[in-house]
Amino acid sequence: MRRKLRSKLRSRASPTSSIASLQTSLSPADTLRSLQSHRWTVYDFQYLLLLIVGIFSLTVIESPGPLGKTAIFSMLLFSLLIPMTRQFFLPFLPIAGWLLFFYACQFIPSDWRPAIWVRVLPALENILYGANISNILSAHQNVVLDVLAWLPYGICHYGAPFVCSLIMFIFGPPGTVPLFARTFGYISMAAVTIQLFFPCSPPWYENRYGLAPADYSIQGDPAGLARIDKLFGIDLYTSGFHQSPVVFGAFPSLHAADSTLAALFMSHVFPRMKPVFVTYTLWMWWATMYLSHHYAVDLVAGGLLAAISFYFAKTRFLPRVQLDKTFRWDYDYVEFGESTLEYGYGLAAYDGDFNLDSDEWTVGSSSSVSSGSLSPVDDHYSWETEALTSPHTDIEAGRHAFSP
Repeated sequence: MRRKLRSKLRSRASPTSSIASLQTSLSPADTLRSLQSHRWTVYDFQYLLLLIVGIFSLTVIESPGPLGKTAIFSMLLFSLLIPMTRQFFLPFLPIAGWLLFFYACQFIPSDWRPAIWVRVLPALENILYGANISNILSAHQNVVLDVLAWLPYGICHYGAPFVCSLIMFIFGPPGTVPLFARTFGYISMAAVTIQLFFPCSPPWYENRYGLAPADYSIQGDPAGLARIDKLFGIDLYTSGFHQSPVVFGAFPSLHAADSTLAALFMSHVFPRMKPVFVTYTLWMWWATMYLSHHYAVDLVAGGLLAAISFYFAKTRFLPRVQLDKTFRWDYDYVEFGESTLEYGYGLAAYDGDFNLDSDEWTVGSSSSVSSGSLSPVDDHYSWETEALTSPHTDIEAGRHAFSP
């Protein structure tokens, strides 16, 4: 039955169908029509959240002024109105919201912020691990170790998301990169929110000031990265960390969260290379402690945040890899999420033709079967080309009709 079903789907869509193609329309009218036909679900509340974060951030930001803020908002709105640019900027919205929120943190008045926790993380470190692992790892320093720590922490951390996105775009199933972008943006936003409400001093503060009370007038510190500036005769990390919008953002570690998330997504697309991605994550974790930027407990928290977010996304939204496919353009259908049922039950009733032009097949350019999706559609103007809000069937409830 499963093979028969797939044969039907393949007969209705070529490998170059819209699930692997990009939108080329420049007409805002197409976007407005897609909004009118879009089936709103609870997951669309994410846009309300992003709107609230955006309004708050633009309100507290002092520079640029009103004209600059208006220009930024207008450019973003324009990019969402044009279908060709919307397919890239819509999944990018959570990342844009995080960057805006992160930048706005420096303008939040100190009297709005809670007291800084200086003793909590060192105490947790000793309780959980019996020692301060960061201090142990950073006790022995040399140029070779400095460079080995600098490569993941100071270079790969900023470039890896783009490189991973490009690789997954080419070799992964359609829909993987937009989900990666959304997950990346939301865990980053969640981490910054935790850092604002639970500000904790990093290891470099303990090394420099001991356990003395901290205040928000203290500038950020490059810690071990200052040795990299000295080694290459530059002033990159010193000036950069001095201007950090969130100085006391040790917990959770975004370096740990981002590397863990990238490793999980890349392991999903390339399961045979999982040891390589795990090694990269451990390399990043070691570098953060060696450079005195994070305690081990920060890394565990960041890793858990990424892992929970990934497995939630994988269960419901992540496209499944088909081992007989090499490039995204080889996919003529896409299955979403983790299916707990085989296709036999519930789909046996589908002996007739599928109505590929129905709205159920076009929402988010995908349709779900159980927690998975078979997507041979050709809808170039759906609101979310590869969206989180793919429809799901109610097979578990014994219903065969597709519902959003």
